[in-house]
Amino acid sequence: MFGISFLDLVILVLASFRLTHLIVFDEITAFIRKPFLSVTYDSDPSGQLVRNVEYKGTGLRRWIGSLLACHWCVGVWVAAVILLLYTYVPITYPLLLVLAIAGAAAVIETKMYFG
Repeated sequence: MFGISFLDLVILVLASFRLTHLIVFDEITAFIRKPFLSVTYDSDPSGQLVRNVEYKGTGLRRWIGSLLACHWCVGVWVAAVILLLYTYVPITYPLLLVLAIAGAAAVIETKMYFG
């Protein structure tokens, strides 16, 4: 159908993973989430951090907040954008490659710390 190579598929998956994480969790993009939700962290009895999300507003604002708080939801939209960029805007391939490298590094780092 698309004639995509296995290597390109891996790059797209890792780029999608990294961009999704960037939008939903990273501090650098908090300004995107701030108008729609607030996030606090509490410790549970075992000492684990628990992420608490409170949506702001109603209607569309609340819906966008619920979307931005859900990595599964954002991941679907990010994957669609990544695929469209790959297919129709080939000049963005270096950006996708950077995201993929960062995504692979995040996976490796997480595996090293949490084994």
